[in-house]
Amino acid sequence: MNDWQAGLQAFLDSNPDLPQGEEANEQPVEEKTSKQPRLDIILEKKGRGGKVATIITGFTLEDEELSDLASKMKASLGTGGSARGGEILIQGDKRDAVLKFLTKNGYKARII
Repeated sequence: MNDWQAGLQAFLDSNPDLPQGEEANEQPVEEKTSKQPRLDIILEKKGRGGKVATIITGFTLEDEELSDLASKMKASLGTGGSARGGEILIQGDKRDAVLKFLTKNGYKARII
């Protein structure tokens, strides 16, 4: 054993309140409320009369849960939108705000 290892062990032995061994390296793991895959945030420009929309795809939520999430997102962003077919549509180019909202609420997302 090296000198620094012996010194560290002596320090740990003299402080029994410190975690030792493998439990010292363990970090608390946050459990996500739902098992969701990574979501994709897309800006869509075509077929909307010149207007843009932010589309969030990849949800595996039930329709009611998706609708509730869309309502919370629309209220938070101060914009309109809808939820149907496993996707949420947000009016306007809100990609950064949507990404921030989703990560704050425990979802993995990326802007495409």
